[in-house]
This record gives sequence, C-alpha cells and structure tokens, in this order.
Amino acid sequence: MAVRRLSSLILVVLLVQVVPLVLFQDTSLGAVADSELAPPPPGMVQILRTSDGSTLIGRITKVEDNRVTFATDLTVIEIPIDSIVELSEASESSVKSGRYWFPDPAAAQLFLFPTARMVPRGEGYVADYYIFFAAAGYGVSDWLTLGGGLSLFPFVDLDHQIYYFTPKVGIEASENFHLSAGALVIKIPGFCDDDNVPLVGVLDAVATYGGPDRSLTAGVGYGFVEDEPADKPLVLLGGNWRVSRRVAFVSENWVIPGVDNAMISYGVRLMGESISVDLAFFTPTGEDFVFPGVPFVAFAFNF
Repeated sequence: MAVRRLSSLILVVLLVQVVPLVLFQDTSLGAVADSELAPPPPGMVQILRTSDGSTLIGRITKVEDNRVTFATDLTVIEIPIDSIVELSEASESSVKSGRYWFPDPAAAQLFLFPTARMVPRGEGYVADYYIFFAAAGYGVSDWLTLGGGLSLFPFVDLDHQIYYFTPKVGIEASENFHLSAGALVIKIPGFCDDDNVPLVGVLDAVATYGGPDRSLTAGVGYGFVEDEPADKPLVLLGGNWRVSRRVAFVSENWVIPGVDNAMISYGVRLMGESISVDLAFFTPTGEDFVFPGVPFVAFAFNF
C-alpha cells in the first residue's frame, strides 16, 4: 500500500512539472552555416526555422548570395539567409497533414525492457524512473550503445546505492526489422557481505518489427546470479502505436518463469522533440489482477 501511495504521488508530481515541458517543448539549433544550405536528396524534406519563430516544411530549390528559395506544398518563398536559425532533414513519410512528426525520443525503450532499436551514434540520453532510479546511455556507434545508472535514495551513502550497467548491440536487418542483444547487470548492496556482492541481472535478445510510429517487440531474457543462469527464460511481448504527433500508446508484457500469472502493462508516452514522459500501469493477470494497477512513471531527455 505504501509503494502504491508513493507511486501515485510521483505520478502527480510528473503531471504537474514535467508534462508541460513535453507538450510545449520547442528546440532551436542556432545559426545555420552557408555550407548547409542545399536542396535535400530524393525522398527527403527539410524543416526550416527562422528567427521570427516560423517553421516551414519543404525543399530548398535555389541558393543565392543572401537568400534561398524555399518551396512548400502551398507556395514558393524567398527567405533571407541571415534569418534562418535551423535547417534539418527528415524523410517524406515523417510529414503528416503538413506537420513534421519528430522521432520518438525513447524509441530504444518500451517502459523497462528495451526494444531492438539502437541509440544513433553520437547521441545519448538521460532518464529517470520513479524519481529514485537514474540512467544514462550513449550511442558509441550505430550498433553499440553503452548505458548504466544508479539509485538515488535519499540519506543513503553512495556505497549502499544500487548500480546497474546496460550494454546493448544491435543491427538494422531492414528498414522495419531490428535485432539486438543486451544485458542488465545489477550490483545490489546488502545482498550479502559488502566484500562479496554478487552480480545479478538479465541477458536478453530482442526483435522489433515495424516502423517508428507502430511496431511490435518480442524478446527473451535469462536471469542470472553470478555465473548461474536461470533454467527458463522470461518472455517479452510489447509494442507502440503512435496516435498523434505527441502521443503514443505503449504496452510491455512479461511471462516470468516460475510465476503462474503474466505481468501486463499499458500506458501513454507523451513526446517532445527531445523529451518523453511515460505514464503507465503494471498489473498481474489472473486472480491477482488489480485495475488499473500500480502506476509507473518515467521520463527521458535526449542530447
């Protein structure tokens, strides 16, 4: 009961303080170098932002000494180069009804379990789960992501916090099919003598099928304590369905070895261009089912 009350309190805090950042977030990258001003390749469009706050979606068709000609679906206009503060490219499929649907900032993750998508090379994230569990990750390459984190329990020394490491490797087998393998390695103080704390965790293999706005993820994970793996794997089935520019439905469901009932979850992901907030509920199936379930809250920031 105390855990549920604490989770509900955290949910309210995030709703009041973090969600507005997602719903109204905007980004600006500063001045654009002249060398970046060129027509996009086939199949791509450009998102151009000006110093007055305007955002245009289309293509540069001509670059002259002090201005560019920019063609949108509705018109062709000339824009002074010194008024352009941001220019980026995106696939034509990411533009829906004249609006740019930016990528899901947390595409590499469901709620707790990873998808098979990787963090792009040179990009990273910081995340927080239930306020007391912080994490970060970085795309070392397009096929290798290194991550980890620690608990942030108040009034607890660093020597007695929980530490975890989350390496992940993966490939893009095709545009809509990704494969990955990774691990969650945890050091839990107090599990036994401080001088001999065992490593526990999960080794996982995951496949994700579908596009960025609608996909299905399936995987298996073997728990372990030191060098002793579990006899049977945990099985994962989940997915996401983006219903608008800033909102997606997400579900993550596990079948756990030795447990009669599966664990199911459902919730929403609220998205900005670099911030996401997950608001969900977890509950077991069968006789232990409780509606709506135990609240889950998390947020992530990409850089």
